[in-house]
Amino acid sequence: MPDHPAPESLTAPSPDEQDGLRALNRTPHPYHHHSGELPHPSERFVLHGESPVADNGKSQLSPTGYPAFSKESTPASDSGTEADDEHFLRGLPAPKAKLHKGLRGRNEVLSGVSTPSPSPSPAALGDEQAQAVSKALLAKEELEKRHPLDAVRRNKVLVRRATEAGIIVALGCMVRANRQVSPLVDVWHRDLQLLGLLCGTLLALYPLRVVAWVYRRRQPSRWLPLKLPSNFDPAPLLYPPTITILVSLLVSVSNPAAILPSIILSICSIPQSLIPKVDLNASYDTVHWALSCLPLLWGSSIRNPSRYSATYSFMSEEEAALLYPLHRTLCIVLHHLTTTSLLTAELQLLSIALINVLILAVSPQMQILKALLWVGGLAVLVSCGAVIRWGISLARVPKWRFRRAVGSQKYRFWKDVRLFSWHAVLREVLGSTASDSLYDTASSDAEEDEPPVFSGPMRVRTTGPNAEFPVMADGIPALRGVQDGNLNGVARRHTLPRSNKPLRNGPTHTPSGRRKRATSTSMRPYFKLTQAQATMRKWLYAFYVYASMLSIIFIGVRAHIQKHALGGNEPIGWGLGYVFGDWSWFRFEVVSANLERWICLPPHPDAPDEKLCHMGWVQHVRHDDFGEATTRLILSAYWLVILVFGLVVVFRLKETYEVDTRRKVFHFMMVGMFLPSTYIDPTYAALALSLVLAVFLMLDLLRASQLPPLSKPIASFLAPYVDGRDFRGPVVVSHIFLLIGCAIPLWLALAALPRTGTGCMAGWEVPTRDASMVSGVICVGLGDAAASLIGRRYGHRKWLWGGGKSLEGSAAFAAAVFAGLAAAGLWQRVGGWPVTDEPASILASARNAGVCASMASLTEAVLTGGNDNVIVPVVLWTCVKSLGI
Repeated sequence: MPDHPAPESLTAPSPDEQDGLRALNRTPHPYHHHSGELPHPSERFVLHGESPVADNGKSQLSPTGYPAFSKESTPASDSGTEADDEHFLRGLPAPKAKLHKGLRGRNEVLSGVSTPSPSPSPAALGDEQAQAVSKALLAKEELEKRHPLDAVRRNKVLVRRATEAGIIVALGCMVRANRQVSPLVDVWHRDLQLLGLLCGTLLALYPLRVVAWVYRRRQPSRWLPLKLPSNFDPAPLLYPPTITILVSLLVSVSNPAAILPSIILSICSIPQSLIPKVDLNASYDTVHWALSCLPLLWGSSIRNPSRYSATYSFMSEEEAALLYPLHRTLCIVLHHLTTTSLLTAELQLLSIALINVLILAVSPQMQILKALLWVGGLAVLVSCGAVIRWGISLARVPKWRFRRAVGSQKYRFWKDVRLFSWHAVLREVLGSTASDSLYDTASSDAEEDEPPVFSGPMRVRTTGPNAEFPVMADGIPALRGVQDGNLNGVARRHTLPRSNKPLRNGPTHTPSGRRKRATSTSMRPYFKLTQAQATMRKWLYAFYVYASMLSIIFIGVRAHIQKHALGGNEPIGWGLGYVFGDWSWFRFEVVSANLERWICLPPHPDAPDEKLCHMGWVQHVRHDDFGEATTRLILSAYWLVILVFGLVVVFRLKETYEVDTRRKVFHFMMVGMFLPSTYIDPTYAALALSLVLAVFLMLDLLRASQLPPLSKPIASFLAPYVDGRDFRGPVVVSHIFLLIGCAIPLWLALAALPRTGTGCMAGWEVPTRDASMVSGVICVGLGDAAASLIGRRYGHRKWLWGGGKSLEGSAAFAAAVFAGLAAAGLWQRVGGWPVTDEPASILASARNAGVCASMASLTEAVLTGGNDNVIVPVVLWTCVKSLGI
């Protein structure tokens, strides 16, 4: 049987490609590379304005291309419906076949990057490579015909994708059936119809654009049957546009004007491959920008200009038109910070959530969250970004590459202080000059102040009959006994004969012909430092970063909170009164020192308030017996006890149980902390989650910056609890996603409720409670943990589409969520808190809880394009809020 030639894409790599692949293994922290500093194309990832589109090997610019991710989304779910999720390989980084940490292969196409062709694969390859891909696709089709099992497996995957789309449709039906949402849908039906028509039209035109592109190329071999690939990931198409609209409809009952920005952001989050491209050299996609402005020109807003009045809407028409560039810019920044830690759908949802916090924040809790994320985050990014990059580059330099210390102590101290000179700072900002070598050579490490090896003039003679060798100034030969290739008359030993093959020698290759290892341009300036100078510079970087963070917190963030969240009250003094305001000795000291203008004391009730009796006995005891401020102290002490107890359990299980089991202890800790306490004081729980999220982000920034003294202790503490997802980028996302999954449902539930409170505590009370407040804690803390523990031990029956998810784990997830919702409803009835909606019967509540638990469990089983600790809690909150549990 004759051998068929293999496609070019499957042949062995060339020597240059081998050098490029060798460069990938250069460091255990490849995500610290920056695109402009990577010498080999195989190490580069696409930045804004670039695209991996290539014709004949030349890259082209892309108007809207920001760094995206691989075509095949890695399953992000680490819940325990996988029966084998405690295998030791789950703690290792992703395999090399799926390059991670921001490093991409030469021929890999980045999803979400705009290309001149609607088809992602052909647009990224040259003519020869495209023909090779066509041959490979044809060969794959032949294999599918020969092996029917492959077609069956493909059909199972398509069933999984269809189930995922069906979940979104079912969520839309639930939201539409809600009695409070129905009037909003009737008002905004034209805008919602526009969104649906736009998405449907773009999806229908996509295959036609592919066919037109193939026809323009005039490549008959490219005429392949159009069919949905088995690795198609619908998450970027389904979740960002739909979840944004569904959540906004449920939240915007009190103020329908918030729906318009959500509709615009949903259009902005449509995948870039669906949008036709006009100008590839534009900074932003003009067509996409124009589509995002359609709701301003056609819909309910054009017929009612009063929607843009200052008392009704959150923004003007001009500000609404700028949502698209804001969203695109924010996606670029977030991807630059997280590289491949976030998938495409997660990146879009995170950008939309941050923009909603920016433009729709009204309550004091959301204003504080806005100050922490936007004011503090942007200030740290602008003021400390360059210094953190310098610290990362300095940390990547091995100790043996530093220059040896010479000279006096005074000289070394002067070299250290020279850091503050203008030329040194300018050289670090602009990088090395183009004349510097990109490769490690002896000349690149030499210092002008190091003593030379030969101190005097010398003459050099070559080997041979009349060979000469280096002679010092005093006539003593530098190399003794070198005559005719012998050393002191003795034949050479332990050496290899010289090959007659010409060797490539120079600044880029070793004498043996091997390409020298590449050196990042950000690292080479530090080769001139000594070890002591490098240590001092690290501490100077750390001092600047810590001082900048403290200044931003106590100046910028504090001023924003004082003006927008606390009505002009000083945040530190307000916080003291918020926590200690019910203590008699504290009130006496404040009044005695005349500090009432700085410390806001809550009103102290002399008699029981009869108005609170209708809110239940727990609220009555909280207000009249303990006091609201004292209750917050009790809750803080309770949370601290749970946290300490959980950490002790985790440390005791460290040597005997697997990583996944120890991680589930943190899930149960969240349940124990927030399930019983959220109803007691929801606004305080929301504030605590916001502050803890800011602390987590700040600590992870310090860990990734590799600056002393906190970087190594934080990394050592988190190392036993990270998984493969955390190795994909510089951000350890496990604990952050766990916290966000618990906090987002509570923030959304509070956004849909009116506020009460008087004086300095205005806006810090809510009149009702509902189960949606604790849906995130129930989903992440109970459902995910139960699925993991049961699925690993008893999960033997897999879902139809295969994978690691088991039916037993999914059943455990649904049962745990049902039990959690039942416990939340029982606690609400026992506590006597008023409910948001009309109370349903026990049978109806059990039916609705079962539907919500089943929907969340099914979403967790089919989800592959996003983290289940974030998307599944939002889906559960949507179900609970729609059905009115």
